[in-house]
Amino acid sequence: MKITVLGAGKMGLSFSKSFLKYDLIKPENLQLITRNAEKVELAKKEFPASQVLSFDEVKNIDSDLVIIAVKPQDFQFVAENLPFKFNEKQMLLSIMAGIKIEKIQQVFDHKKVVRAMPNAPSLLGMGITGYTSAEGISFSDLIQIERFLNATGRSVYLEDEHFLDGVTALSGSGPAYFYYIVDAMINAGTEMGIDENLSKLFVQQTMLGAYHLINNSEKSLEDLIKDVASKGGTTEAALKTFDENKLKEILKKGILAAENRSRELSR
Repeated sequence: MKITVLGAGKMGLSFSKSFLKYDLIKPENLQLITRNAEKVELAKKEFPASQVLSFDEVKNIDSDLVIIAVKPQDFQFVAENLPFKFNEKQMLLSIMAGIKIEKIQQVFDHKKVVRAMPNAPSLLGMGITGYTSAEGISFSDLIQIERFLNATGRSVYLEDEHFLDGVTALSGSGPAYFYYIVDAMINAGTEMGIDENLSKLFVQQTMLGAYHLINNSEKSLEDLIKDVASKGGTTEAALKTFDENKLKEILKKGILAAENRSRELSR
């Protein structure tokens, strides 16, 4: 199988590295294309056995799978300047945020399109990707796509493309929410007089440990909270302040605002 990655940015390169890491394709069957001529030489050093081209050098793509990993704002340029048409057997996998399947089909006059929404931890092989497909994509094709997506973490198929706006808000944007909370906790630590680096260590390790408890415990989140929040104790005092200031509602409103923005961008 041959794969072309159209757009050799962070996510495109990350996907490519994951494919090679897990021997899903041979290096010589990987082609990378970038608009930025400066990135060509850098990519060639990282992928010495693969073909790396600038956009201007591309005459045709004969790969079985073409991953469209350009920035959404660059999609129109690519669409207008691609000097060839995809053949009907090629599968297009878009990891662009906000660009709907129907638009990709219309712009390229091509039916076989799968749309996916990865998140930043995919760069470390620990991401989660929601994906959906146009009508007429075979089950075997989707299984193949899922194999490639799972190289960057986990993937979940969605029957309705509509849910990708929610996935974008929940997991696509989600890492930033955790960074935001972690930053607030570190700042609280420094305000209490703890050295910033030490505060960061305590918070980061606490976050990591809490994740593993969630992932390995059969208890509900409510019960896990109760395990920490003894009556009249320090945790209860913090949680009471969070509830009084409606922190859960604020977080939920922010996530719903992200979903709404995703819908606006996809129109």
